[in-house]
Amino acid sequence: MAHHLVDGVGLWADIRSERPAEPGPVLFLDRDGVLIEDRGYVGIAAETRLYPDAVAAVAAARALDYRVAIVTNQSGIGRGLYGWDGFVAVQQEIDAALHRAGTGLDAVLACAYHAEGAGPYGVADHPWRKPQPGMILEGLRRLNGVAARSALVGDKASDIAAARAAGLGTAVLVARGGSPDSGADAVVRSLADAVAFIAATRATQAQR
Repeated sequence: MAHHLVDGVGLWADIRSERPAEPGPVLFLDRDGVLIEDRGYVGIAAETRLYPDAVAAVAAARALDYRVAIVTNQSGIGRGLYGWDGFVAVQQEIDAALHRAGTGLDAVLACAYHAEGAGPYGVADHPWRKPQPGMILEGLRRLNGVAARSALVGDKASDIAAARAAGLGTAVLVARGGSPDSGADAVVRSLADAVAFIAATRATQAQR
């Protein structure tokens, strides 16, 4: 597990595929509220609930030749509510569901630093913590991604801000309970709807 900690403390980068030779698009996904239910600092497998459409949406994105990466703030670790072992347990639940459907992720990146973090985790405005773009920029670098052709799906304004700061071409907000003003290109109700919007946008751009 330790080899995924970039700095040995609060930055996680699990890169699951070889860096592609050809540059291409990456779909960045927030975790809680997009892939799994946001139940408040999810740090154990038993609390992991994937949304019904999540697995098929990831598969659809990969079918469109997107490299798919999770980018998630993990202040629960920084606040001492659970550790990286809990984070891994949740990720294993997500991976198992994707694997059963014959799909998966290319990368998982996480940042545990937070202004109210305990001890070494107490770092304000860390470059990797959204709304900063560090996780996305690292994902683009490690997956040979083209920012202008890449997209992000998140459920908070900070996700959209990070996408903009990284220069991504498309940013979509999943707002299951409403339509907050986030500056997103679209506000949808599910990850499946977000992937459909991204696909339609790409098709329209290709026709120009």
